Amino acid sequence: MSNSISQDFKPLSLLKFAMPSMIMMIFMSLYTIVDGIFVSRLIGSNALSAVNIVWPVLSVSNALGIMLASGGSAVIATKLGEGKAKDARENFSFLVVTGLLISLLLLVLTILFLDPIVNALGANETLYDYCCDYLKFSIIFAPACMLQNLFQCFFVTAGKPGLGLSLTVIAGLANAFLDYFFMGVLNMGVSGAALATGSGQMIPAIAGLIYFFYAGHRLKSTENDSNHLYFTGFHYSGQVLLASCANGSSEMVSNLSNAIVTYLFNIILMRLAGEDGVAAITIILYGQFLFNALYLGFSIGVGPVISFNYGAQNKRRLQTVYKICTAFVLLSSVIIGALAFFSADFISAVFVEKGNNTFSLTATGFAIFAVNYLFSGYNIFSSGLFTALSDGKTSAILSLSRTFVFIFISLLIFPQIWDITGVWIAVPVAEFMTLFLSVYFHFKNRRIFL
Repeated sequence: MSNSISQDFKPLSLLKFAMPSMIMMIFMSLYTIVDGIFVSRLIGSNALSAVNIVWPVLSVSNALGIMLASGGSAVIATKLGEGKAKDARENFSFLVVTGLLISLLLLVLTILFLDPIVNALGANETLYDYCCDYLKFSIIFAPACMLQNLFQCFFVTAGKPGLGLSLTVIAGLANAFLDYFFMGVLNMGVSGAALATGSGQMIPAIAGLIYFFYAGHRLKSTENDSNHLYFTGFHYSGQVLLASCANGSSEMVSNLSNAIVTYLFNIILMRLAGEDGVAAITIILYGQFLFNALYLGFSIGVGPVISFNYGAQNKRRLQTVYKICTAFVLLSSVIIGALAFFSADFISAVFVEKGNNTFSLTATGFAIFAVNYLFSGYNIFSSGLFTALSDGKTSAILSLSRTFVFIFISLLIFPQIWDITGVWIAVPVAEFMTLFLSVYFHFKNRRIFL
């Protein structure tokens, strides 16, 4: 199989293998970004602020899904590398069902406690109705969001990254069209934005179920199925669930930390600049979703390759993959950092009209914030690397430090000194501090891949 995780990779072939996951993550980030553009342009910046106010709740769903997906993918790919294909398929089926049950529980709890949640997130009287409408309709699609997160990783592990990419592109285009239709034509407001995103998520979710139910079994009957994934009978395995959660804990920590940090940004900027400040940080975080999606996708794409060769104890291939990944991340970080800095005005103007207060806040903040992209790619890859090596503890330390601890400390200190400018530099400082931790852990574990 040309797309098998067991092949002997060269620089171009590894990038080609990871490219579908990279594009897939970019398109998934575009779900949120396209919503933001339509919400801001068709409804207004207050509605955009409301979307960001309730985003922490939706981040919980993403966090749990990404944890099971990335952590479970490492477990499954390692077992495939060890020649334990039957166990890998049983574990895969068990994790998908577990993810669905978790998402249903989250849906029920959010609907039952909708008003207290919105109030706790800091919505004021101006934003309250927008917040309730967006959260209520978004959380209905929590099961679809969960399945999308799971399948985007498991398609790669199954050696079908192109299929995952195609489904994500189709879903992204559907989301963009439905945003315009629901909000522009039907005048459904922020509820339309939530329905558009959820409808887009349904496409890879349903298609993934169909593929792993039927296409996978067809492969079983026509080919050597030693490395194929498909749904099969399973039993509860606390050990597999614990291992998947531990391996994927860094990704979960990253997303939960983003939820908490988003909440802190909202509270601080609401105090310093009101709704305009919240709208500005929303746009800046959209940019972060987009630029960091490249490295998240790259880590997802190369993760099963690293896990497989680690499980197969093929140190030569593991060393080759590691060197290619490091070179790619370092070179692309400089390019993306420069691109983000010089496109600050352009990206801001996509969301809001030039000349108003929100645009001024956004453009200034985006240019300062862009410095973080010089360091974030290496930090994201480092966390993904240790997840792939089944070292969930190290991966979690990196993610928690990067996405919460250092940002939390920065937000406590710098806004007190430099007001809004102190808010903008919090993330660049956090990424820079995490860089030292990443280098330390690479050096400490050099025997594995050097």
